[in-house]
Amino acid sequence: MSLKIAAESYPKPPSETVEEPLVVVRDYDEERHKIAIEKLERLCEIGQRGKPSLVTDLMGDPICRIRHFQLHVMLVAEYGEEGEVVGVIRGCVKTVTRRNSVYVKLAYLLGLRVSPRHRRFGIGTKLVEHLEEWCKQKGAKYAYMATDCTNEPSINLFTKKCGYSKFRTLTILVQPVHAHYKPISSSVAVLHLPPRLAVSMYNHIFANSEFYPKDIDLILSNKLNLGTFMAMPKKYLSKFDPKRGILPPSFAILSVWNTKEVFKLQVKGVSPLAHACCIGTRLLDEWMPWLRLPSFPDVFRPFGVYFLYGLHMEGKCGAQLMKRLCGFVHNMAKDDDGCGAIVAELGQRDPVRDAVPHWTKFSWAEDIWCIKNLQDIPIKCGPSDWVTSRSSSSVIFVDPRDF
Repeated sequence: MSLKIAAESYPKPPSETVEEPLVVVRDYDEERHKIAIEKLERLCEIGQRGKPSLVTDLMGDPICRIRHFQLHVMLVAEYGEEGEVVGVIRGCVKTVTRRNSVYVKLAYLLGLRVSPRHRRFGIGTKLVEHLEEWCKQKGAKYAYMATDCTNEPSINLFTKKCGYSKFRTLTILVQPVHAHYKPISSSVAVLHLPPRLAVSMYNHIFANSEFYPKDIDLILSNKLNLGTFMAMPKKYLSKFDPKRGILPPSFAILSVWNTKEVFKLQVKGVSPLAHACCIGTRLLDEWMPWLRLPSFPDVFRPFGVYFLYGLHMEGKCGAQLMKRLCGFVHNMAKDDDGCGAIVAELGQRDPVRDAVPHWTKFSWAEDIWCIKNLQDIPIKCGPSDWVTSRSSSSVIFVDPRDF
């Protein structure tokens, strides 16, 4: 498939008339585009001079971020006769809950990049439009994207040019992995649930949430999923009978996704003093772990993160159990060389949010999700239109494959 941008969208020299080269949008071809895409990704990650920047390094093929979806595609924009790669976008289609166990086909757009030298020429808009057409052909009724609230260029592109509406606001919570272990109370039992049991529990727990994926079984059995874990007071172990659907009075549950095989992060542009202070806290923590210092991980070399999803708690002890469960995952990450942080993304009204340990300076208070109705016949505003309806639940299920 291909799409051409009219030459008139490019500025022409006032004193002469020339035939401008066209921009063609086509499917990603590994042999033809891989090296160019990697170069474009690095070019777009460069931050402002004198300020720290977080650089993302995709592992393996550039399509790795979406390969875990059954329906996925990556499109590139080529410029000129030589086919210079000046833009890229990724997308996938999945089936998720809208509300009250009602499922809908939904497209997720991510990874939009346009070369800094070729911006403001409409290339980003055309990439989005072409990807939307692919998504509609695959049966998607809605499309959404996510970005930080400070990313005004991206928000303006989608809301002002592509017809998206601001939909939901989530919070990203980040906890660094220290050099010491987190204490786990001897009165708390942590169980590793088999995927089949985890699927059954999640289907019950998240039936009324938004964005809960229908293929949760594929997620929980994926090689990147490190397991689903449940914490409860040991005194309630005898009351837990999952085969009969009997749950303990208080418990917490979550799943862990390993992003190290998909991408790695690296902090660059930090001053020598800040770098030395960070390394100093790490060394002190390693030498005297009993002090449990809040040390920095080595974020100045490529590091991976664990992503927590499917977080839920119940009962009077639920919040404390969730904190202990997060501590358990922290200890898993400490034993995994190169894992620098634990990340969770939750709705702002989700009660679990206050129970998840995190560093405020590392976290994002507002991650904006924008949505668009892709149907040819617009739905009237009201309960039947997901775009304009209010959320019926405080819980938003964040698919780890989206992260």
